[in-house]
Amino acid sequence: MQEFRRIILRITVEVLVGEGQAGVRRLRADARRNEEQLLAAARQVILERGAGAPLEEVARRAGVGIGTLYRRFPDRPALLRAVVIDALDRSRRAAESALAEESQGFDALVRYLHAALEARISAVIPLVLDRLGFEDEELRPAREASAAAMQRIVDAAHADGSLGADVSFVDVGTMLVRLSRPLPGAVPAELDAQLARRQLDLLVRGLRTTAEPGPQLGGPRLERAELRAVSAVAAPEAEEAEGAGVE
Repeated sequence: MQEFRRIILRITVEVLVGEGQAGVRRLRADARRNEEQLLAAARQVILERGAGAPLEEVARRAGVGIGTLYRRFPDRPALLRAVVIDALDRSRRAAESALAEESQGFDALVRYLHAALEARISAVIPLVLDRLGFEDEELRPAREASAAAMQRIVDAAHADGSLGADVSFVDVGTMLVRLSRPLPGAVPAELDAQLARRQLDLLVRGLRTTAEPGPQLGGPRLERAELRAVSAVAAPEAEEAEGAGVE
């Protein structure tokens, strides 16, 4: 009888523990889903209304209460950092996938550009960094990992001759930023996306290496280090001008 009781007790405990673990897994899955919904909603709201958009609108679009948003992100900077880190991680994964699955550097570049454009990665990041600051230390690891992955694609395309040597990392990155931002005015979202894809296709056509060289490119050819140096000099000057009331 005692052995039977022990067996029943053990089974009961195992069932309760199993149910508890399943409940924890469900909670974790719910938390992940809420976070993903909040980040997706935040990306869209930031694109439409900027980094200062009401957080209530982010929660509403994510389909959660404002309390859920604040439990996951205690303040606006925390949410904005999470949005940037998520975007940078998406960019890095897209670059790594393109480089691993395409045999030619230029094909990897094109695949990456389309993936980044669809996610509007290069539109969201500048809008948020205008508020957080480009040198935010919490963002540095993700930013460097993303940039390094994209640099490897550009290097691969240079190495196999499929991308002109006069096209730099900075050219590709700034092109994405300019393409990714929504058009002003009441342009339907789907039409805006279609036009962005068309513009990217046109630019890709111009990037392809051809036997006949085209006209020399205007403006400076910058690499990552040079752009970083320019930004480091420009930031204090902009702060001084703002403090002096210069518009």
